[in-house]
Amino acid sequence: MPLDITFTLSDRDLERFKTIVINARSTVSDQQGQADIEKAAYKIVEVAMNMDLPDFIAERLLQLKVLLDMLKDTEWNLGEEDRERIISAMAYFADPIDLIPDHIPGIGFLDDAMFVEIIIRELRSEMSAYAEFCRYRDSESARLQEAGKDPQENREQWLGAKRDELHSKVAANKSSDEEDFVFHIL
Repeated sequence: MPLDITFTLSDRDLERFKTIVINARSTVSDQQGQADIEKAAYKIVEVAMNMDLPDFIAERLLQLKVLLDMLKDTEWNLGEEDRERIISAMAYFADPIDLIPDHIPGIGFLDDAMFVEIIIRELRSEMSAYAEFCRYRDSESARLQEAGKDPQENREQWLGAKRDELHSKVAANKSSDEEDFVFHIL
């Protein structure tokens, strides 16, 4: 039978996460720093896929893959500001000092999972738009193939319209979102 456990991160806890992100800004500005952050995030995803972690932790760590896919997806055409925002949010994973050391069995990745939860909440509009874009891309490609057409033909035209619509939707959500959240500093 599942068990619900609820806890609240204190202002001090959130400050710890925020401080790491702020300190990472200088690292994010150079390409090597971005590569290190992405590499650390990929390592966390690999751990989530290959270790027997509690479901709560594994499910959250696997959400990093969506963010990494967004960064690498050239058809999504993520803007530089959003790219830096995502990299900055993932900077926690490149910090060698965890709140809970990863080597502790069962709970070592709990702080990482909590941080992913914070990232997911902060980037929910972007993640939702990207998921919609991927679904559209897949379904439109399949529809065109079934109709005997080449999905590569005019691909940028049909993808671009959807991408622009979704990027505009994300921008509107960001500008109208008045929620006071820990990472609005990014």
